[in-house]
Amino acid sequence: MSDMILLTYYFIQGTVARAIRDEKGEGVISAAIAVLIMAALGALMWIGIQQLWGDASSQTSDQIAKIGS
Repeated sequence: MSDMILLTYYFIQGTVARAIRDEKGEGVISAAIAVLIMAALGALMWIGIQQLWGDASSQTSDQIAKIGS
């Protein structure tokens, strides 16, 4: 019976050790995905601000032209 317990112990320890070794790169991959998502959001925000700035600039120019005439 003690041999069976010993074999079970070594099997569980080996499985846990493999599981720990298999997750070494998970943090790096998750960080890379987060960086890509933030870059995409930043690009979308930049496009939105550029369009907003263009609309505000044209409306301001139109109002100045109306005031000046």
